[in-house]
Amino acid sequence: MDTVLSDREAQIAERIAWGASQKEVANDLGISRYTVDNILRKIYQKLHIGKINELSAWWFCTTFGISFDLSPLKRTIGACCLLGIFMVGEYFHHEQFCRYRSRRIARTEYRINEKL
Repeated sequence: MDTVLSDREAQIAERIAWGASQKEVANDLGISRYTVDNILRKIYQKLHIGKINELSAWWFCTTFGISFDLSPLKRTIGACCLLGIFMVGEYFHHEQFCRYRSRRIARTEYRINEKL
């Protein structure tokens, strides 16, 4: 994507990519929140995106020179590696396998037994 943003658009895109709210951006730049909203809409149109997380991904990729052209095979291999790392970690901590769900259930059962 060779989309060039204006200076003001680039300022707003950077702040939003780093997690600032529209209100914070407006206060920092001394402009109206509605102006920030309008500029964000223009940015979304230029970049053919629709969400803040897509804007953040675009900004970080273009700023740090990360390629957008990651092939589906590379994405699949990366996802499988991350899943494998997760599953190995869960396997070796078998007493806490899927620990988030089991803690919630145990806490609920304890509270029910406590009321009885």
